[in-house]
Amino acid sequence: MAQPEAQEPSEPLPPLLELEQPDDYSRYLLHSRTEILAVLRSLIQKGAMVTVYFDGGKSFLLTSLLALSADNSEIVFDPSSDPEMNQRALRADRLIFTTMIDRVKVQFSLGKLEEARFEGRPALRGGVPATLLRLQRREYFRLSTPIANPLKCQLPMTRADGSALALDIPLLDISGGGVGLMAAQEQEVLFPTEAIFAETRIALPDEGVLVSTLRVRNTFDVVTRSGTRYLRVGCEFVDLPGSRLTMIQRYITRIERERKARLNGLT
Repeated sequence: MAQPEAQEPSEPLPPLLELEQPDDYSRYLLHSRTEILAVLRSLIQKGAMVTVYFDGGKSFLLTSLLALSADNSEIVFDPSSDPEMNQRALRADRLIFTTMIDRVKVQFSLGKLEEARFEGRPALRGGVPATLLRLQRREYFRLSTPIANPLKCQLPMTRADGSALALDIPLLDISGGGVGLMAAQEQEVLFPTEAIFAETRIALPDEGVLVSTLRVRNTFDVVTRSGTRYLRVGCEFVDLPGSRLTMIQRYITRIERERKARLNGLT
């Protein structure tokens, strides 16, 4: 079997791995040994290609998991075809393994590695991780909200003097995962990335008032065909209860049904 090639990135690595952001992704961590072993066995069975970062992200190699030890205490995986890279990996104190399987991101870290043999050929091995991140994001249908009579998101704010302010921002779209807000360009200072807005309120017609916590994920300028400029603020829901997600899904389903009926000339 051809050996994976070791590589050293000539450019900076992609954004910080999710495994390195426990505050944001701890809910995706598996702690059950049974579940962790099941994920590792799936990676082995499907021959998933795995990227291993080490030396603080300065180096990486590509590999695939080969087997679990008989007592399920160790993982055996392919070494690099570059002996020097293997030695650097063996000297590393921490290595982060990241891969995708069935469109689900999997990450885990290992400490010291050791040389091994597998079916008569060189291999590397390390202990089974105590935790493993399995990041499976649900994809939500995003509904563009009415332009003529837009929904509004009421955001609690605090003025410089400490007094409270409720800012109404029109919605561009909504999904089970978050909302897109249409803010004035001069309001950009109010929406730094990762800013949290608690107790936001969106009145969903015939459904009720959706109260939620929003986190700002991104902002960018938009210019319409008419030359109008605005700031699109992409926000995600934080820990949205299932009952409120159901409210959003009911609203989206009803609006889409009404739109399709109009297109078909039924209303």
